Amino acid sequence: MSTMSTIDHTTRKAGTRSESCPPPAGLAAQARRQPGPQQVAFARFVRHAIDTSRRQRGWTLTQTAAHAGVGRSTIFRWLNGEWTDYPQLEKVRRFCRTLHAPVGEAMRALGVPSPDATPPPVPAAVQADIRVILARLSDPAVAAEEKHHIRMLLRYLAHRRIQQPD
Repeated sequence: MSTMSTIDHTTRKAGTRSESCPPPAGLAAQARRQPGPQQVAFARFVRHAIDTSRRQRGWTLTQTAAHAGVGRSTIFRWLNGEWTDYPQLEKVRRFCRTLHAPVGEAMRALGVPSPDATPPPVPAAVQADIRVILARLSDPAVAAEEKHHIRMLLRYLAHRRIQQPD
C-alpha cells in the first residue's frame, strides 16, 4: 500500500486544503443563504430589463453592462440575489437610465421609499429619545468630549450597514 493512500484528506499540507475538506463555516452558511424578498423582486426587475434590452436593442448581457457602466459580475449578483447590502443606488439608476427602465420600480423592488412617500410616523418613545439627545448636545454644562462621543455614535448608527434578517 502506498503512503499517499493512507494520508488523511482532511489535513492541511503546505497551506493548502485537500479537496475533501469541508469549506470554512462562513462559506457554507453563505452557500445555504436563500435570497430574501427584496433580492427576488430586484432580480425579477433586472431580468425583465435585460430581456427587454435584448429584444429591443439586441444587446448581450456583456454589452448591457458596458453601456450601463456596471460590471458584469454586479449584474450577475443582482440576477442571483447575491447581495446582503443594498446595491449602490447610483449604479441602479445608471442601469435603469441606460435601459429606459423605470427607476421607481427598481427602488420599490429594493424596498427604497419613494421621495414622494410620506414617512412613517415616529413613535412617541423615539421622539422623546431624540429630544433628550438634542438637549444634551445643546446643554452648555455637558462636556465637549461627551458631545463629541454622542455625535460620533449617531454618525456610526446612521451610516452602518443594515443587516437583513435571515
